[in-house]
Amino acid sequence: MVELSTIPEQTKQQIEQIRTVDLVIGLVDEDAGQTMTRIAEVVREGLARLTKSVRAVVLHQDAGANAGTALQNGLEDESLRFLSYAPAPAHRSIMLVESIVAAYRSIGEISHKLGAKASVVVASSPEGLTAEWIYGLAQPILERDLDLAAPCYAPNKFEGLLNSAILYPTSRALYGKRVVNPLGPDFGFSSRLLQSVLLDSWARGPGARLPLVAPEAVLRGLKVCQAHIGKRIYPPLDWKNLDSILAEVLDPFFLGIERDAAFWQHIRSSEPVPSFGDSLPWTEESVPVDTRRLLEPFKLGFRNLREIWSLVLPPSALLELTKADRLPPEQFRIPDELWTSIIYDFALAYHLRTIGRDHLLRALTPLYLGWSASYAIEVETLGGAAVQRRLERLCIAYENRKPYLVSRWRWPDRFNP
Repeated sequence: MVELSTIPEQTKQQIEQIRTVDLVIGLVDEDAGQTMTRIAEVVREGLARLTKSVRAVVLHQDAGANAGTALQNGLEDESLRFLSYAPAPAHRSIMLVESIVAAYRSIGEISHKLGAKASVVVASSPEGLTAEWIYGLAQPILERDLDLAAPCYAPNKFEGLLNSAILYPTSRALYGKRVVNPLGPDFGFSSRLLQSVLLDSWARGPGARLPLVAPEAVLRGLKVCQAHIGKRIYPPLDWKNLDSILAEVLDPFFLGIERDAAFWQHIRSSEPVPSFGDSLPWTEESVPVDTRRLLEPFKLGFRNLREIWSLVLPPSALLELTKADRLPPEQFRIPDELWTSIIYDFALAYHLRTIGRDHLLRALTPLYLGWSASYAIEVETLGGAAVQRRLERLCIAYENRKPYLVSRWRWPDRFNP
């Protein structure tokens, strides 16, 4: 039985009146109510592309008078309804991960209660929402009987670097499926995936953790695909809290790796998943990246965190980092083999609790910024096709280096630095 404990009472009553729908579209961003008229148009346009008409509900956080006024202007009919699943906070004081997890849970609970065949969660900024997003994430579930539609965004060589550097290549090497954005954050998923995996995993364990949707689906043998949905508007980089953001994202990711070790140790290679929609060309970055700003935290970390790094990394890796630190800024490089070993060593240290997990993940931030500087210097003058080949080489390096992680995971004492 799904309890709607966090849902406003008025919404509970509306759910009882609606009874069942085909599709639930959940908007995570608390400002979505400010643009509800445009969102309604986008949703209708996306649903019109489906081969059959569907009954849909759009869930949003109550943004006050503006949302209410918009919903009174003829946006609703029998095929499309709007519900508020939570009051929007008066100010953004809630931690990002906590608010996202709470939104996912509420959307999942309502979708389950309404018996929806498919759910689409949009956690990115609603400013970038298009009909292609709605159609791309809903159609594989409703019309192809798949369980998960992960997003493929229009690529940009200097956006989504945490995904390019760690999340995608690690997930690909370990779980064996080439899901480009394994943590979304925008997804379409079936009622099968929601009921058998997500509601259980979101309620499992203490604290708020980002949902590991794609790894969970792969682990359960469910049918996974990805959809090309267009450009994503990325939030501005919060330099002051970058270590906290990195820890919040990697904590559940590394925890999943620990939990799923019996599964991924037997995966020998990766394979593509079905992809739908038209891929867009790489978008060029007009503003040059300040690599010196990336290198400063790395060099500061090299001076102040070497003792901690020495508890995690073998002497050979520390020697390679020493060589990189001595290079002129324009020649700075972190080779793929070194970088993949660093991530695998940190995943192992997380598992072994070599040091406190939060402290460990924060100690990775200067290394991540060092990799980002190395990557930016290398691809600065490259076109989209060349950047794609460069990132593919990194993914292959993760796959080739996987036996190193498997060996250290099984026999950590044998490899004790």
